[in-house]
Amino acid sequence: MQIHFTQNLPSDARLIAYVTGQGKLPDNLERAIAEGTSAARFKGNAGQVFEAFAERDGSVRRVALVGTGKADSDKRTANLERAGAALTAKYLRSGEKSLAVDLTNADLSADEAAAFLTGLRLRGWHYDNYRTKLKDEQKATLETITVVGAPADLESTWEERSAIADGVELARELVTEPANIIYPESFVERCQKRFEGTGAELIVLDEAEMSRLGMGALLGVGQGSRRESRLLAIRWNGGNDGDAPVAFVGKGVTFDSGGISIKPGAGMEDMKWDMGGSAAVVGAMLSLVKRKAKANIVGVVGLVENMPDGNAQRPGDVVTSMSGQTIEVINTDAEGRLVLCDALHWTQKEFSPRAIVDFATLTGAMIISLGHEHAGVFSNNDELADNLVAASKDSGDALWRMPIGASYDKLLDSPIADMKNVGPRAAGSITAAQFLQRFIMDGTPWAHCDIAGMVWADKPGATWDKGATGFGVRLIDRYVANSVEDGG
Repeated sequence: MQIHFTQNLPSDARLIAYVTGQGKLPDNLERAIAEGTSAARFKGNAGQVFEAFAERDGSVRRVALVGTGKADSDKRTANLERAGAALTAKYLRSGEKSLAVDLTNADLSADEAAAFLTGLRLRGWHYDNYRTKLKDEQKATLETITVVGAPADLESTWEERSAIADGVELARELVTEPANIIYPESFVERCQKRFEGTGAELIVLDEAEMSRLGMGALLGVGQGSRRESRLLAIRWNGGNDGDAPVAFVGKGVTFDSGGISIKPGAGMEDMKWDMGGSAAVVGAMLSLVKRKAKANIVGVVGLVENMPDGNAQRPGDVVTSMSGQTIEVINTDAEGRLVLCDALHWTQKEFSPRAIVDFATLTGAMIISLGHEHAGVFSNNDELADNLVAASKDSGDALWRMPIGASYDKLLDSPIADMKNVGPRAAGSITAAQFLQRFIMDGTPWAHCDIAGMVWADKPGATWDKGATGFGVRLIDRYVANSVEDGG
């Protein structure tokens, strides 16, 4: 979807949307439209849309009003995004190719107008690449948005917000693609294309290199698949020379059958999105690079496919991680932590980050705890956790802090190795975090974000349609902006 800016309403605009606050109407509306809003009980509430038709200059125009709610609401940004998204949801498949959005009387700052456009653009993302028999009314038609009467500095503000939207859309694309299209090697290839010419440095490790480094935990997960595993690092040096980077690490299980501990057949197709953590990290890196974040950042993703062939690891096998710690594999469907533990260790050895945050669709227990409203965050550092939660509130990617502690460690005791890869059913998300913490070196500030309930939605949300949400991209970007850039 292309967004353009102009000061005058195009003379050929067939669809015109006026943005208005609660209890307000544009002054120049035709009487029939103004009275129609009253009859339809249009109040200008956030996300409320009213439509009418009017004859102007000898042509019939389609006219819409969209409400942004109260100007003093503590949910102002979310309401503005919701308003923009509501407009897109109504007209995306309407048959209209272009939409003129009139902000002249909206009384919005550049930041507020950018929030409106963010919602408008994100709700318009769709992925119909494999659908060949869509009816006309099912086809997305809206292609161009012309913004009229933009506040000062909106174009420069939108340039930055557009970069963030690019990252969200990349994450959604990767999560949506089926596992026969996105697997470790093709995931890397797609990233190489998307980051070409951006100034980011990409590092790729193949199985031979990971084996030489001793990544037995990560490689063990992928050994039952015909698809080779990969480790991908994306490095952006936008801060001061020599400053230690902040690192983000993502779980990238491009398909998770469960391995020998195979999952039930019902719903297994959803496991194409078990790489949602890696998609969040890669999407966020694209956003940060494209908006030229003033920070040193590295994103690392461990990419594997978990399949149950004759070479697959078995329950009861013992693997040796890159850290030298040994792990008894009790359940091959608890594979994400095996991928992450080697990726976390390599990241610390390679980049000596000043803080490290991982993102993973790690446990079903997280969905039992928090549903699809929040992701869980676990951390060994209060300041890091507080900053992430604050960024989650600013970005809309909601986090809720969960506990960790030494009392949970005994649940991972193994009779023959340093640890098991799973504990009992109780506290499943916590023991997974405890497992990962064992691979954090020298008290490095670390946080683990379990986003299992957030990367895929069974129904439309405020700024997404049914399917991939892009969760995590905006959270990472906002955390970097608030707490890392400019010496934060």
